[in-house]
Amino acid sequence: MNALIFAAGLGTRLKPLTDTMPKAMVPVCGKPLVQILIERLKSIGVDHIVINVHHFAGQIIDFVQANHHFGIDIQFSDETDMLLETGGGLKKAARLFPDDTPILVHNVDILSNADLLSLYNEGLTTDATTLLVSDRKTQRYLLFDDAENRLVGWTNKATGEIRSPYPDIKERPVHGLAFAGIQVFQPSLLPLMDSWQGKFSIIDFYLSICHKEPIRCHFDPQLHLLDVGKLDTIAKAEEFLQ
Repeated sequence: MNALIFAAGLGTRLKPLTDTMPKAMVPVCGKPLVQILIERLKSIGVDHIVINVHHFAGQIIDFVQANHHFGIDIQFSDETDMLLETGGGLKKAARLFPDDTPILVHNVDILSNADLLSLYNEGLTTDATTLLVSDRKTQRYLLFDDAENRLVGWTNKATGEIRSPYPDIKERPVHGLAFAGIQVFQPSLLPLMDSWQGKFSIIDFYLSICHKEPIRCHFDPQLHLLDVGKLDTIAKAEEFLQ
């Protein structure tokens, strides 16, 4: 079972902590975020992990190696030369996986009670890339059609901007949901990334192909999710884990 941990971000919202460490090494309940996630992924059967690294990359690599890779196969996708964002990061990391089975992709700074194994198995059975979503209040929403829960667009509620490959998107019956930073990616989509170079957003890529390839949502009404993105969320994260 394959998993990719997005850990390359600069973590600017966690300054001044991230002036001296990557956000993946920010401790919660005495453990770095990356350790919390590795241990959780291992507990559901993940046996091959790739971690993309950029900001203070050596700290993450040294920590994982010092812990003997936590008893599973862990490799690193090095982005120290250039931060590739989510799409470029996934494209580069994909070559490090040993097979073409689905990849569970998880942001390192997300804590949740999500049933990750159920989410992964859904990707296995449907052959569709599956995005974990919630109905939390935000400004930016992914748009899914009401009939098949298939991605059809994106909107910014603050500006009114809508992006979609469907010309009739405003007339379509759709619902907006917030992306949770967790997904199951189908490697069969990788050839469609050939023309995408350097850094790019995985959401931008999905919006370019969603009218041709199935990108679906997984909505769990019981989902509790915390983005450990700011200093004031660390205390909340400790409460969440405890």
